[in-house]
Amino acid sequence: MPEISRFLGIVIRMYYRDHAPPHFHAEYGDNEITVELESGIVEGRFPRRALSAVFDWYELHREALQENWNLARAEQPLNPIEPLE
Repeated sequence: MPEISRFLGIVIRMYYRDHAPPHFHAEYGDNEITVELESGIVEGRFPRRALSAVFDWYELHREALQENWNLARAEQPLNPIEPLE
């Protein structure tokens, strides 16, 4: 699964042949969540601070995330997305 960003110990990835709806995966230690691109609905558990950081990053990069989802569907290389600073 291609890594598209990494910040504060959080790794953001997207699968090429993943199921709808459009989403990304975030890992932090032993925790993993998926976040739907359109709604922001989260599945899984994350520590509160890490989840807050993921949402801050998600709000900044929603358009780039959708572009990467479209690239993944077309089996094209994904673009890295700037980390949260």
